[in-house]
Amino acid sequence: MSAPVVTAIVVAHDGARWLGETLQAVLRQSRPADRVVGADNGSRDGSAELLEHALGQGNVLRLPRSTGFGAAVSEVLGKLKAVPGEWIWLIHDDCAPEPHALRHLLMAAERDPAAAVLGPKLRDWLDRRLLLEVGVTVDRRGRRDTGLEPREYDQGQHDGDRDVLAVSTAGMLVRRDVWEEVGGVDHALALFRDDLDLCWRVRNAGHRVVNVRRAVAYHAEAAARRRRRITASGDHPRRLDRRNAMFVVMANLPFAAMLRALARNVAGSTFRVLLFLVAKQPANAWDEVAAVGSVVLHPGRMISARRRRRNGRKQGYPAVKRLLTPPGAGYRRLRDLVQGFLAGEGPVESAGRHHAVVAPPSEDDEVILDDSGFLRRFLSRPGVLLTLALTLVALAAERHVLGSLAGGPSLGGGALVPVVGDASDLWRFYLEGFHDSGLGSTAWAPPYVAVVAALSSLLLGKTWVAVAVLLLGSVPLAGASAYLATRKMVPAVSARIWLAATYALLPVATGAVAAGRLGTAVVFVLLPVYAGLGVQLLSAEPRRARRAGWGLGLLLAVGTAFAPLVYVLLAVLGVLAMIAFGRVRQLATALVVPPVLLYPWLRGFADHPGLLLLEAGLHRPELIDPALPPHSFLTFSPGGPGLPPFWITAGLIVTALAALLFRRQRMIVAIGWGIAVYGVLVAILVSRITVTPAAGGAAARAWPGIPLAFAATGLLVLVALTAHRLAELRAAGGLRRLCAVGVVALAFSTPVLGAAFWIADGTRGPLSGSTPDPVPAIAGAGSPEGLRTLLLRGHEFTVLHRRTPLLGEAELPVTQAAREQVARAAAGLVAGRGGADAATLAKLGIAYVAVSHPTAEMTKALDSQPQLVHLSLSETEGLWRLVEPPARVGPPADDPLRAPMLWAQAVLTLLALVLAAPGARTADPLVVAVA
Repeated sequence: MSAPVVTAIVVAHDGARWLGETLQAVLRQSRPADRVVGADNGSRDGSAELLEHALGQGNVLRLPRSTGFGAAVSEVLGKLKAVPGEWIWLIHDDCAPEPHALRHLLMAAERDPAAAVLGPKLRDWLDRRLLLEVGVTVDRRGRRDTGLEPREYDQGQHDGDRDVLAVSTAGMLVRRDVWEEVGGVDHALALFRDDLDLCWRVRNAGHRVVNVRRAVAYHAEAAARRRRRITASGDHPRRLDRRNAMFVVMANLPFAAMLRALARNVAGSTFRVLLFLVAKQPANAWDEVAAVGSVVLHPGRMISARRRRRNGRKQGYPAVKRLLTPPGAGYRRLRDLVQGFLAGEGPVESAGRHHAVVAPPSEDDEVILDDSGFLRRFLSRPGVLLTLALTLVALAAERHVLGSLAGGPSLGGGALVPVVGDASDLWRFYLEGFHDSGLGSTAWAPPYVAVVAALSSLLLGKTWVAVAVLLLGSVPLAGASAYLATRKMVPAVSARIWLAATYALLPVATGAVAAGRLGTAVVFVLLPVYAGLGVQLLSAEPRRARRAGWGLGLLLAVGTAFAPLVYVLLAVLGVLAMIAFGRVRQLATALVVPPVLLYPWLRGFADHPGLLLLEAGLHRPELIDPALPPHSFLTFSPGGPGLPPFWITAGLIVTALAALLFRRQRMIVAIGWGIAVYGVLVAILVSRITVTPAAGGAAARAWPGIPLAFAATGLLVLVALTAHRLAELRAAGGLRRLCAVGVVALAFSTPVLGAAFWIADGTRGPLSGSTPDPVPAIAGAGSPEGLRTLLLRGHEFTVLHRRTPLLGEAELPVTQAAREQVARAAAGLVAGRGGADAATLAKLGIAYVAVSHPTAEMTKALDSQPQLVHLSLSETEGLWRLVEPPARVGPPADDPLRAPMLWAQAVLTLLALVLAAPGARTADPLVVAVA
């Protein structure tokens, strides 16, 4: 067998800064190339002169500036006569091979006669340990994959020759007869993806493409990294790469697979465009639209390309298919894209260097295409394990509520009205001007209704599922939010796990679940996020701080909608932070957004400021401990049903007290204890204030759960930030070691005992998954539009309209005069007074009187009224109908300002979302693949 002949072709284009080293590397190979020629594509930096000086003027071809790489190679080969056994070695001007690179490539070709294209392992030009490529593959959307982690260093982990879908043209060694057989590089692909298209066609022709790991070259990726001007095409590199990626995939796939790839590309590009727009990257969005449009809107070009590639396409696809990126890796890329967006990095992909799949060394070996690595890594993350553990604890503790939900979901009880209706009902309630509920109201619906409606819409309209997620899932959600929100504040993972677990299992959380306190549950989940955004607002560079301010303001508006007291708590701290740290503009943004967004609803608090202390849901005396002992405040136990013994949190208190002994972190200790004392003082004040609900009813003291959760958060962060000092004490040995071990044991006693008690005791409280409908079926069926039912429970009453009230309807304000009028009429009926009381009720549109658990005396009194007709009676309920025809209560005239204010609220919310969204992008926002 004759020795192979190697023709090295060096193509240059404004690459003088790299070309000198490249030429030296090519000319100093231990196995020299037999012919070395060059082509210069209209360089203006002296590259042509460098080529002529090194190779001789007769060995350099000067071409127009618009010539692409493939066209330049074809021009050179057109002037060189082919010789038997000839190999072409393609060299970019920014690619310097190691001295033995060509020798290793030829040795690999000799070992594998079926290999027609071979490529070296590519490392970075500057950091020469950093891997760039060890072969390339692609997914059905055209996204380039190299199988490397970000900034992965070469430690021999990828050594050995491997069959791959494609190799880069930088350092590619290709048989000339195969080059001519497949037609060389497609000149339509002037830049980007020309290597992938060439290698795909080589594979369809029955040859192999191999990456030779012992052959190494260093590549600057000048075109892909925008280190020089691109003149082969007038399009932006990002748009050019995306267009060529789609073009190559759809031109080389069989027809059925091509149609599926087309659908994936259109759907994926639509999602990316939306994400780019939200991330304030309109240029990227336009490039995506233009790239997809240039392929989809030119079917003739695609048909012509597919016709040229028809030979061997269907026969070679089974071998190509197992080298493509598996679907699981594509979903992981989507996950990384969205995760980067949420983390503030902007939805900009890297230059295509992640998660490729290469074939095994042998054609006969089994190929595993699943992407189980992602699932394994995901499930092994500490935060995920913590969330799963808290979920299991919550499922075990809430077993009775969840079990009753299985018989027909009717979640309610305590502060939570029975959850009825779907997302459309909530949206209608929030948007309508007149609420035909109770005695009727024109007041603005509580804004948390819109939040629940939005979440319900995402959950297929199931309101009860949305409420169950927020309330029953509040413990694992709070643990996850605490773990993620403090990742920059508390770098130690073990300390962060303890913080998150302890926070999630505080008595405030379990008490909120047992009592059906939806408002507290939502705010409890959001509090760690407030802390994380607050730290970012005060410490990050101005751009990120500004976004943090908008994000904090938007989420604070959500929390305020569920429990207005949280805004008061944070507003005081915000003003103090302005004085101490500056950042006035960012802090002011965070504090102004909530009242602006919620202004229509907050106007009602001017006349009744005590309502700021209430939360979403009903305010009932039986849910409040009217005389909390002092130790309850010190142990963050707010009173009410579902609370563990006060000593459960004693370990946290002792640990926080121990932190006072650390002198080196006095500022952290002072801030943590200051927040804790502030929260406890507010809790004491709140628990002493009696509030009457806006809809009327019995007055009761406010529940101090939210300020106590706020206080506990300060201590938890304090302990977590000083936890590393315990390691120092433990290393000191002796008595200090014993003290450190004791403090750690006390610290972990709080989450362990809290979880154990919650599981053992369950959700001891009024919350249930099978709450009965308070409206008798006959009353609901017989009440036409505008007619109501008076429901009597002992000395209390409620006016219902045909059905159980929706979330928020029971909180609509009712005038004191109207309530007193109904109360007098109801008392008159029960006392057996004359028909004037029945007439009063009829004028208010009340057609039925229902009694919950009627007594014999009450039944007798109502039966004695000639104005009432007895319809039904049981141990649980009785129903009477008024003889006098009730008046039809029609809606008043619409408020002309309501619709504009709703539109303004929607626009402001969208604006805040856009301004809070991560929109950072680097100075070189490149998403194209490596050239």
